[in-house]
Amino acid sequence: MARTDERFREAFNALLMICKGLEVGERLPSETQLAVKLEVSRTVVRSVLTRLDNKGVIQWEGRSKTLLRAPRKQDQLAMPQESLAPEELERRFLDWILRFDVPPGTPINVTELARNWNVQQHTLQEFLASLSRFSLVQRRKRGGWELLGFTSDFAVELSDFRTVLELNAISKFIQLPDEAPIWTELEQLKHDHLELRDQIDTRFHDFSLLDERFHNTIGGVVKNRFTAEFQRVIALIFHYHYQWDKKDEQQRNAAAITEHLRLIEALQNRNKDEAMAAADDHLTTSKQTLLASLGIHDFA
Repeated sequence: MARTDERFREAFNALLMICKGLEVGERLPSETQLAVKLEVSRTVVRSVLTRLDNKGVIQWEGRSKTLLRAPRKQDQLAMPQESLAPEELERRFLDWILRFDVPPGTPINVTELARNWNVQQHTLQEFLASLSRFSLVQRRKRGGWELLGFTSDFAVELSDFRTVLELNAISKFIQLPDEAPIWTELEQLKHDHLELRDQIDTRFHDFSLLDERFHNTIGGVVKNRFTAEFQRVIALIFHYHYQWDKKDEQQRNAAAITEHLRLIEALQNRNKDEAMAAADDHLTTSKQTLLASLGIHDFA
């Protein structure tokens, strides 16, 4: 479904909701006012009004637009259903980069990828625009996108910024009152880590999801709109690479569990100095793992 058609359907359904708030015989706002309310052009507004007039919902004569009957549920237009969740789109994109060893500077064929992944092109365009803020992709001068990729500088800068965010979260975590629900969550995380540690020989593949939960719980104590999206992208890249790099996976995961438990214990003891030290050590290890997964072994 083309983006223009989707925009029309969204505007049509939104105008139906406006009509629901009117009495039969009442007049609708002007085209200009509707364009502002619906955040579409007047051309789209006129198309929507024409459809409503044809369906007998309104009577449109010149500048007069009068509600003839209350909108019904069946008047609404079906919206396209995305077959790929945003989280899955993120993973597909990273999988494409890693599985096919896509080098920096590679043009991104949006049409082909959208077709292969069964997703709307505009959805993929919006996703790429969100990644451009993190210098993973960039717009080409002649249109389209190209991959900038995971360079050593990118990995180091990403790791260093992650450290800033998580150490800030640790300092706030320590200050939370005893009755805060987060302490119950932390106790459950401790239990799950101990259970996985005892079953590491057969369940070491499960660590990536536990790692994601652990860091999301820590970072979640910071309610800051400016860091939320950065944390999401940072977590995505780190956790995906953790899953991708299979070398010494069991040993790495076992070591990471030990590092997590050290941090959990320090938090539960309200020992800020030890918690900060444990977090810093663990983040250093994560940085080394990320760089090694990219084939970078000479790092500071």
